[in-house]
Amino acid sequence: MKLAALETLRQQNPIVFNISNFVTVQDVANGINALGASPIMSEEITEAEEMVQMASAVVLNLGAFTERQVAQIRRVGQLANQYHKPLVIDPVAVGAVKYRKQVATQLLADFQVDIIRGNAGEIAALADVDWQAKGIDAGEGNQDLVAVAKACATKQHAIVILSGPTDVITDGKQVCKVFNGTPLFQLHVGSGDMLSSVVGAFAGVLPDYFEAAQTACATFASAGERVAATLSAEQPGTFAAKLFDELHLMTLQNLTETAKFEVQP
Repeated sequence: MKLAALETLRQQNPIVFNISNFVTVQDVANGINALGASPIMSEEITEAEEMVQMASAVVLNLGAFTERQVAQIRRVGQLANQYHKPLVIDPVAVGAVKYRKQVATQLLADFQVDIIRGNAGEIAALADVDWQAKGIDAGEGNQDLVAVAKACATKQHAIVILSGPTDVITDGKQVCKVFNGTPLFQLHVGSGDMLSSVVGAFAGVLPDYFEAAQTACATFASAGERVAATLSAEQPGTFAAKLFDELHLMTLQNLTETAKFEVQP
């Protein structure tokens, strides 16, 4: 894992173009800005090409969209492919709502994503694996999470991040597990969306997207774990504010000391 990419990211300040979820757009912008990347958002299809051209990476969030926005997402995804920009998608609640899965499935046929980041229910849905998703939450299932993630990666021809207490990152063959984190992430709705855009930031500076996905997960989960260690109770509001601080202040030494992971070839 290339933890030193944290310093590369801050030196290069990659522009991350986000098609955002209105529920979490401010968290996403503040999170990647605190880390050292440069966020840019847009809801206008007319400026899509210029936005993609200037971006180092593109992140598509399906958390809250209209039919008009689906057209924009499709156009942006196709432009990201055309201009060879790393493309990340966050298929929010795709395992819980049939319409969302229909939209996501069609979009994934219309362009090629490089990295998919979701919880167990979302990743299982995109792999066509049986799972009882629950809204934006992972829900329940008795499938092996590594097998689910690998199946999704193989089906979608993409790097897959299955987020949870242990993050599973796979290209369909190799697997990395990140063991850092905190249950407080579940109490802050924007956490998953922030992670997806952090993944985009690292993909903007690391040409190996498997490495980018691993490093992003380790950095974000380590930041959350470090913040949680300073709190005396479950304080989701305080956690969110301090998470921005930690993303900004975290050093490579902090990250190296905190990150816990294993890579299985």
